[in-house]
Amino acid sequence: MEKTHAEKIRRDRKSLPVKIIPLGGVEEIGRNMTVVEYGNDIVIIDAGIQFPEEETPGIDYIIPNTAYLEKNKDKIRGIVISHGHIDHIGAIPYFIEKLGMPTIYATKFAKAMILKRQDEFPHKPKIKIEEVSSENSVKLGQLKARFFDITHTIPDSIGIIIETPYGNIIYPGDFRIDLDLKGKPVNTEPYEKLGKENNLALLLESTNAETPGFSIPEAVVHRNIEKIITEAKGRVVSGMFSSLLERAVEIINISEKLGKKVVIDGYSMKAGIEIIKELGFYKPKRDVIIPAERINDYPPAKVVVICTGSQGEENAALMRIASKRHKHIKLQPGDTVILSSSVIPGNEKSIQNLKDNLARQGAKIIHYRVADVHASGHACQEDLKLMVKMIKPKYLIPVHGHYFMLKTNADVAESMGMPKENIVVPFNNGIIIEADGERIQMLKESVPANYVMVDGLGVGDVKEVVLRDRQMLSQDGIFVMITVIDSQTGKVRNSPDIISRGFIYLRESQELLRATRHLIRKTVEEATGKMHPINMDYVKENLKEKIGKFLFQKTRRRPMVLPVIIEV
Repeated sequence: MEKTHAEKIRRDRKSLPVKIIPLGGVEEIGRNMTVVEYGNDIVIIDAGIQFPEEETPGIDYIIPNTAYLEKNKDKIRGIVISHGHIDHIGAIPYFIEKLGMPTIYATKFAKAMILKRQDEFPHKPKIKIEEVSSENSVKLGQLKARFFDITHTIPDSIGIIIETPYGNIIYPGDFRIDLDLKGKPVNTEPYEKLGKENNLALLLESTNAETPGFSIPEAVVHRNIEKIITEAKGRVVSGMFSSLLERAVEIINISEKLGKKVVIDGYSMKAGIEIIKELGFYKPKRDVIIPAERINDYPPAKVVVICTGSQGEENAALMRIASKRHKHIKLQPGDTVILSSSVIPGNEKSIQNLKDNLARQGAKIIHYRVADVHASGHACQEDLKLMVKMIKPKYLIPVHGHYFMLKTNADVAESMGMPKENIVVPFNNGIIIEADGERIQMLKESVPANYVMVDGLGVGDVKEVVLRDRQMLSQDGIFVMITVIDSQTGKVRNSPDIISRGFIYLRESQELLRATRHLIRKTVEEATGKMHPINMDYVKENLKEKIGKFLFQKTRRRPMVLPVIIEV
């Protein structure tokens, strides 16, 4: 009798499917956030930001839409973090209060990075955060979270296992497979061990799904950078992403071994290195790291600089060095600059400007296309294949990337023999995926997942009309008309003043300006001639429409037209 009752309970528990809902990280790079829901329990995996795009000018960050979670905050059992990069933790301060202040579970380093970011929000309440590792697990309602070590570019990165009644949902997060110098995979034991369990679904990143082969071993990059630093006759300046902390530490270790001093420049890079030191992941010898103002106290060949700005960001350290705006670091002929990062699409022009400015100062430039000085922290095709082979999931859900990346990831898995019906490629954020022991499917309904934009201190208050205005200003500029009219007669007094910014150069457009002033006068006086009293709002709208059409006919451009009318 008891056995029958126990079986009924198990059967009832399995009557509901598991829901997997990406709220960010699908059809985009960044803003990573995924919801796992079973019955009355919700677990959130990661909570990252995305940086602005061309379509979102003037925006600081883009964060996930948490409307669904706010509506169901009583179900939230915790936020589980895979690693401390900002595209996985950066959104936490903006919405954790709205979610009821759930507990955050993170490794030692990720916890430190989250707390460091919270320091930027002193007005926010104190968060609840618990430290986890691959050695422990966390009960989250009917669900349970366990963890396994993975290799990425930041210390203390973990994969996440969410135990459900149907089996495990596996989320490795951002990862790559370790290779030795002979190209053989190493440190794969945790994945092989996990592959012996009942694994329902694998949420597999797609960032490098288009790249064949394995990721370049980080050991190869370290070896090549050590050779460059050893042979350098002058200073070595290594520009990289601030997220590549493990590589930065290795460069410090190499410099230490060669008896060289290290300057670290860039706020986020400095902060990350300090946290690594405080947590004991790395202990440099005394006086190896020196402040930038002491760089000239040592011969050029005895100094290595690690800095941010490899993408040509205008105010980052490397661009300030390249444009001779850095207060302390000045390049000299014979110096070597290592661009230890790949090119993010869209940054090609700014990186070219960076390289040009560095070359003008006589620096030797080494980048990833001429030497193996950068290895991605993201899985390439062979990494992905090996992960699928070792984990042996029933279902696969590609995440983290634009749709083509997700589809390519799915194709790679299918080429290994994974049934097509067992692979779900989410075509949008907010899509609801249901899985149980029998099938996996995408539902027709979805949850809100549109962009929520952070602009200054405002969160989500940047409306479409504001973005449209910003896009118009960035593309075609602004055209301001200042017209003085007689309030009694409606006649225009004097010649209208015109201000143009980002549209036309006034000195070279006199004929257009004369025609525009004539049209302004005609439009205003036609509108006011039979109007008593004068409706200024109507006059402005009429002027805006007429002048806007005229300027487009003459220039094929649509500046923002702003009429200013002064009554006297």
